Amino acid sequence: MKRRYVQPEADAAVAFGGLCDALCALQGRGEVAAFLRDLCTPAELEAMSDRWRVVAPLTAGIAYRSIHDQSGVSATTIGRVARCLNEGEGGYRLAAQRLAEAGDPAFSQVLKDGRLANDERH
Repeated sequence: MKRRYVQPEADAAVAFGGLCDALCALQGRGEVAAFLRDLCTPAELEAMSDRWRVVAPLTAGIAYRSIHDQSGVSATTIGRVARCLNEGEGGYRLAAQRLAEAGDPAFSQVLKDGRLANDERH
């Protein structure tokens, strides 16, 4: 059995920073899509897509059950995303806000007074 080298936390932080830098270096949807398909397994891509799929309805205040019924995404995943929206680092909210400001139709109903309609962080 092959032994896996366990990185110290500092090495993991450097690796994560490198990943962030790689994402920032990409230009446009096509480049990001190609990178993600190379980086992730199909199951990982599906999981991340499911998480992102529920951000707009959650920020619009739609009930978990309705989101599940419309998207097929599990209530557990919906709850996890909701927790990140309310207690996370703000990444989902920032991306949602930017897309709403850019006129993305999925987020057209969630922008109110310059911020997300269901934004508890003022």
